Amino acid sequence: MSKKVEQYLRSVGYEVRNLTFVKYAETAGLEPMLPDHNAVCSVDFLRCQTLVFIGAVGIAVRTIAPFIKSKLTDPAVISMDERGTFVIPLVAGHIGGSNELARCLAANLGGTACVTTASDVNGLFAVDEWAARNNMVLCSLKAAKDFAAALVGGEKVGLYVDEDINVNSALPQQVEYSSTLPIGMAITLTKDLQPFKTTVRLLPKIVHLGIGCRRGTAMEKIEDLVLSQLAQLNLDKRSVVSIASIDVKKDEQGLLAFAEKYKVPVSFYSAAELNKVAGEFTASDFVAHTVGVSNVCERSAVLDSKGGRLLLHKTCRDGVTLAVAVEKLQVDFQHTGLKK
Repeated sequence: MSKKVEQYLRSVGYEVRNLTFVKYAETAGLEPMLPDHNAVCSVDFLRCQTLVFIGAVGIAVRTIAPFIKSKLTDPAVISMDERGTFVIPLVAGHIGGSNELARCLAANLGGTACVTTASDVNGLFAVDEWAARNNMVLCSLKAAKDFAAALVGGEKVGLYVDEDINVNSALPQQVEYSSTLPIGMAITLTKDLQPFKTTVRLLPKIVHLGIGCRRGTAMEKIEDLVLSQLAQLNLDKRSVVSIASIDVKKDEQGLLAFAEKYKVPVSFYSAAELNKVAGEFTASDFVAHTVGVSNVCERSAVLDSKGGRLLLHKTCRDGVTLAVAVEKLQVDFQHTGLKK
């Protein structure tokens, strides 16, 4: 059964380690759990996206119990019997995705997913799960719980979206465009926006930073410019999805240190790639002579955002140049799970 689970997980893009008890490892041709399953869990619970236990659910519960902290950070944990008859999501059902993965695994194995969360049982929209699957930051678990309780109680809930965001699907059951309802969700880049008395604020991670800098620029100078400009734009730094620059800066320690501090990936583009970006950009003869393209920050931000709109044109301070672009967002409320 574990090999069938491994095969399915690999087919939908997971990297998989398949382990078993030491006494079964050689016969099964699997990696042994050393020194035991508790020790393995103590490490893998922190570094893995998903854990699947095959065996008695009690063993799984006792094994993970010391490590459970928060639905925001816990990995998806699933327990299933050795025949694949019942597939049970234990923790991180929505944000971690264990409910949807349990359903997908059960369908693949011919078993039954035992999902017990109220929104799923009643066929209702789960805002925390949807946000996680659509690369959005959920700003308040308390508000999300109140939102879910309202749906379960049969109440209508509101929806607000920024004017540049396009909704291209039907709204979920009991959700409607409204500014008068007491509870609702807001899909917005605006920091601290609260259009409802109880607002589930969802931050789309669609903001791209284009950064250029002089050789040897300190991380603190990059940080100072970025944070100050995000504040002026009323943007939450959690909405930043990437940093982009020219490839001659790929070893720039200050830039790399800034990206590492804020856990944001960096993409580097060649001068030829940047020169192909369509649009009107702030040109500099000095930059063109130095790196082969007349503007780094604006062009890299637009390119990295797949042709998105510039929210901030080239801004300079202390040897750092910054531009901010936002990619186009199409909201689909039907996109709630894994690739089957």
